[in-house]
Amino acid sequence: MILATLILADVNLSVTNVLWWLLVGLVAGFLASRVMRGGGYGLIGDIVVGLIGAFIGGWLAGFLGLGSFGLIGTIVVAFIGACILLAILHAVSRGGASRSRGWRRR
Repeated sequence: MILATLILADVNLSVTNVLWWLLVGLVAGFLASRVMRGGGYGLIGDIVVGLIGAFIGGWLAGFLGLGSFGLIGTIVVAFIGACILLAILHAVSRGGASRSRGWRRR
C-alpha cells in the first residue's frame, strides 16, 4: 500500500497531462497495429494498446538504462512497447485458435 501511494504521489493528473497520455497512446497504438499487420482495434482499442505499450516500453527503457525525451521520444518508446504487446497477443491468440480447432475436428 505504501509503495502504491509513493508511485501515485508523483503522478500529476491534470487535464492537459491526461490528454497528452491519450494522444501518445492513440498514435503509438495506431502505428503498432499497422506495423504488426493487425486490422486495428478501433479508437479506444488503439489507445489502450498504446497506453499499455507505453508502460511496457517505459519499463523496458528503464531496465536498459535508456530514456526518452520529448513527445517524439515518448511516442517511440510507447510504440516499441505496443509492438511487443501485440506480438505477445498474436502469439497467444494463434496458439489458442489452433488448439480450439483441433478439438472440434475430433
